[in-house]
Amino acid sequence: MYIIHYTKQAQKDAKKIARANLKNNVEALLNIISSDPWKAYPPYEKLIGDLIGCYSRRINIQHRLVYEVYKEEKIIRVLRMWTHYE
Repeated sequence: MYIIHYTKQAQKDAKKIARANLKNNVEALLNIISSDPWKAYPPYEKLIGDLIGCYSRRINIQHRLVYEVYKEEKIIRVLRMWTHYE
């Protein structure tokens, strides 16, 4: 199991997630990535550009869960839980 850490931005995004009734979707994704960050389903994307080394999974059609994985430390750092296009 991986330990999940949240950035300040992800903590702010959590409030938006709760207001948008997407909390269950996010919790399901967090459960999946905490056991295996590279599990094939639901599909993930390797990000490029400023977010190279990070991964993204869809919360819904518009919003994404963006995270980094630290294999040796068994830590996942959640960067965003809203959209990574802002």
